[in-house]
Amino acid sequence: MTTAVAAPFRFFTLRVVRTRRLGPSLLRVTFGGTDLVDFHSDGRDQSLSLFLPHPGQDEPAVPVELGDDWWQAWRELPDDVRAVMRSYTLRELRRDPDEIDIDFALHGLEPGAAVPAGPAARWASGARAGDRVVLLGPAVADNRAIRFRPPADADLVVLWGDETALPAVSAILGSLPAGLRVRAWLEVPHAGDIQDLTTLADAEITWLVGDDHTAGDPPLALGALREARLPPAEAPYAWIAGESGRVRELRRHLVRERGIDRRRVTFVGYWRQGLTEEQLREQGE
Repeated sequence: MTTAVAAPFRFFTLRVVRTRRLGPSLLRVTFGGTDLVDFHSDGRDQSLSLFLPHPGQDEPAVPVELGDDWWQAWRELPDDVRAVMRSYTLRELRRDPDEIDIDFALHGLEPGAAVPAGPAARWASGARAGDRVVLLGPAVADNRAIRFRPPADADLVVLWGDETALPAVSAILGSLPAGLRVRAWLEVPHAGDIQDLTTLADAEITWLVGDDHTAGDPPLALGALREARLPPAEAPYAWIAGESGRVRELRRHLVRERGIDRRRVTFVGYWRQGLTEEQLREQGE
């Protein structure tokens, strides 16, 4: 079933190995499979496409046998057959045995949720060992789906992410060299979602829990960054990712108010309030 697509990316047929709850809003799913011998990544904010089955299906319907033509063939499948495709970030790659971790934000599963959970959150909440998925990921370690690329002269790294970006921020922090100054703000819905993160960098990490600001007040993240005193730096670099509207606000703050060169700010909208990934994809076409 596994077929190369366009280097450096290819399809990988995987199975769930185990799951672990990380907090009220976060679930880690570990995947394994013989295909992973050909999976290679330098980590950081490595982006992946995960294909999930609909309820009642044994495996996701992805026409990977068609190679480079898979996208159009996938789109032409009936809505209730075509695999659910969602974008995620690699949390960790391990060898012996070959395994990868992907962390899911479980939006909409809590009682009385204003917006119901999407298909990926529902799938993850019920995932069991042996469940089959298909992943489109890198076969080359340094690939274009890694966005975190600080210039060589960066003397300060500024990070912000919400719960959907937490896996990327965690991997980024783990990749940074000793002594590099880092200031990070991580926004999660519940105090139980706070994690212990490991890094060699000189990192100061601020956790922002919830966002209960009243009308007229700035969002929690924007208020926190505006109040923060960043250490003096000649060549700062910033990486911000999460909800698209919040990302735009923070980028404007860093460029216009902080004076960081816009070319040294990497910003990624992982999701948009009120829109599904299918709707976002349609808008981008």
